[in-house]
This record gives sequence, structure tokens and C-alpha cells, in this order.
Amino acid sequence: MNIEPVTLRGATVRLEPLTIGHATALARVGLEPDLWRWIPTPVTTADEMHAYVASALDESRRGVSLPFVIIDQASDQVIGCTRYANIDAIDRRVEIGWTWITSAFQRTAANTEAKLLLLSHAFETLRVNRVEFKTDALNERSRNAVKRIGAVEEGIFRKHKITASGRVRDSVYFSIIDTEWPAVKARLAKMLRL
Repeated sequence: MNIEPVTLRGATVRLEPLTIGHATALARVGLEPDLWRWIPTPVTTADEMHAYVASALDESRRGVSLPFVIIDQASDQVIGCTRYANIDAIDRRVEIGWTWITSAFQRTAANTEAKLLLLSHAFETLRVNRVEFKTDALNERSRNAVKRIGAVEEGIFRKHKITASGRVRDSVYFSIIDTEWPAVKARLAKMLRL
């Protein structure tokens, strides 16, 4: 399993490898407090966004993540970001996470198509056995969204993370495995009416 930067294109969004040059555009659309409500360390300033991007790129250099910027195809504007993380080439698994999309594009096809692009690449090109997702146990919206795409809830990691506010977070883990992928792909295509 060789994970390298790649551009993934759909009808609604394009996922491009994240660069430090995207930090300014991400800060323009990504400093809404609600975007970071359930994230252990929120991003509230342009400098923090620059540090967030720099950290993602450092993880990429170390081979533990592959971050993407999400671009709206119609306007060619940056609308958020996502990544493969916790990459485990030996056991052929990745996590999809660190995903946020500016509020103007929430409840549109953008996130669903981004997940379809990432999952298709993971299962069909990288040939992973498993894709994982995790979210704050209190984040019902995110939990429901992950279930809606067809991921299976596996359990709760209790007292998993300490957030910047000092709150101790429980994390809910989900997965999709390779044998489930055809049904999940059909479900996502139906959601997108492909």
C-alpha cells in the first residue's frame, strides 16, 4: 500500500493535496466557531489555521496522514479540508477524518461526494482492508452522518482525548471493511443520484 499525493475529482468537489499555500484560503472559510465545536483543538485565527496546515503537512511527510483541501468544482473555491490519517500500510487500513466544510456547503453533496472519492480511492486503488472514522461521542450530527453513509459503529473509546478546553472526550469509532464496500458505494451513489 503506497499512499502518495493524488487529486481526486468528482462532479461537485475536487480533493487536491494540501499545501501551505492553502492556509490563507482555508482561514477565509474555516474560522467559524461551530466548525470546531467538537474538535479537540479548535482553530480560531489565521495563524492557528497556518499551524493546523503545517501540522497536517508534517504528518504527511512522516507518512502517517495524507491531507487534502476540498474545492468546489463550480466556483473553483476552497471550501474545507479532509485527510487520510493513522495510515497503517502493514495492516492495510486508513482513517478518514479531520474533515470540515464551510457552513455554506454543509448539507450539500460536497461532503458525501468527498467521502465517496476518498473511500473509492482507499478500497479500489490503495486496496485497504478497512477504513476507520471517529468522532466525539457528544457530536450526534457527525455520528449520524457517518452511520448514514453505511459505516458500522464499533464502540466508544472512553476518556480518549483531553480537549483544549480541558473536557475529557469519549470517541466513537466506526468502520467500513472491504467486503462492505460494494454496498456502501451503491448507497453513496444513490445518495448522490449517480
